[in-house]
Amino acid sequence: MKYYALFYYFVDDYIRRRTEFREEHLKLANESNKRSELIIAGAFSDPADSALLVFCVNDKSVIEEFIRKDPYYKNGLVTSYEIREWTVVIGNK
Repeated sequence: MKYYALFYYFVDDYIRRRTEFREEHLKLANESNKRSELIIAGAFSDPADSALLVFCVNDKSVIEEFIRKDPYYKNGLVTSYEIREWTVVIGNK
């Protein structure tokens, strides 16, 4: 298993626009968490312009599929994203 950091970068009015998609987004994230793929996730708060989601999976295609299904991405709240393989030294499983 490898760790990956997924960085989401949001539109300027992300906080206002996320409301109608938030429940579906959280459902997707919780399902991924229950499968032990998505380990921890959350948005940065000051400014609220991006988020970090940490995955532990065999292949980053799992993350790419998550992004494709994510209503934040599908509805234009995510302007861009970056997936980075992360070497965890302390605290890994």
